[in-house]
Amino acid sequence: MLLACDFFEVRTLTGVRLYVLAVIEHAARRVRILGVTAHPTGEWVTQLGRNLVMDLQGAGTAARFLIRDRDAKFTAAFDTVLADAGVRIIKSGVRMPQMNSFMERWIQTCRRELLNRTLIWNQRHLLYALREFETFYNEHRPHRALRQAAPLRPLVDPGIDSASIASLDIRRRDRLGGVLKEYRHTA
Repeated sequence: MLLACDFFEVRTLTGVRLYVLAVIEHAARRVRILGVTAHPTGEWVTQLGRNLVMDLQGAGTAARFLIRDRDAKFTAAFDTVLADAGVRIIKSGVRMPQMNSFMERWIQTCRRELLNRTLIWNQRHLLYALREFETFYNEHRPHRALRQAAPLRPLVDPGIDSASIASLDIRRRDRLGGVLKEYRHTA
């Protein structure tokens, strides 16, 4: 499995900069928000690397590669933690964001669908909003690359008869005060 990770910055209403570290699986498009902090240090990033390795082992998946940029926050200890788990680190080229295009695209999606529509108060509020978006993205949001399925939800059977179309009962569930909307058939 191929992973990609990156940091992105979010500003709160008070002007505080918060840094988010996220990871995406290339094939499944599953996203994991690893953490949020105002002061990212090498030790913090290394701990998030340990958490990622434990999460992958707990899910029974094995990553072989991780694409990351050359940010100084990614220390040798972070690389060692992942190397011990059998993950080879691939550093993107200097000023070449297209080498990590899956992660860059997800960050744009997160900004467009969530962060541009939400006023973030503090770190706790940002983490809550990102966890809700992570759940929405992984369990509900359709992906073109997955034939309109979500990463953690299989594709539905296209065999629909005309009798069931006449009695569609679709319900909407609002998340984050209506910023995210989920539509489901009622059972």
